[in-house]
Amino acid sequence: MSKPSKSTPPKSFEAAVAELEGLVAAMEAGDLSLEDSLAAYKRGMELTGYCQKTLAEAEQQVQILEKGQLKDFDPEAPGGPEQG
Repeated sequence: MSKPSKSTPPKSFEAAVAELEGLVAAMEAGDLSLEDSLAAYKRGMELTGYCQKTLAEAEQQVQILEKGQLKDFDPEAPGGPEQG
């Protein structure tokens, strides 16, 4: 396995998840040298941080369309998700 590229940001969230899956599979296979395993682990941590940041940003941007206006999503607000 070639060494994972260092600090290259993924093209998208989906690309980051796919790369993480590949790294996990390679590490689980047990065919990596110690150096390659450490590089894969480091890259995995970078990708995990990217994914967490991307998800946090998406969560902040979640909005619902109500009466033709975009409003911030508030599950506690009246008219929020239907109950029961």
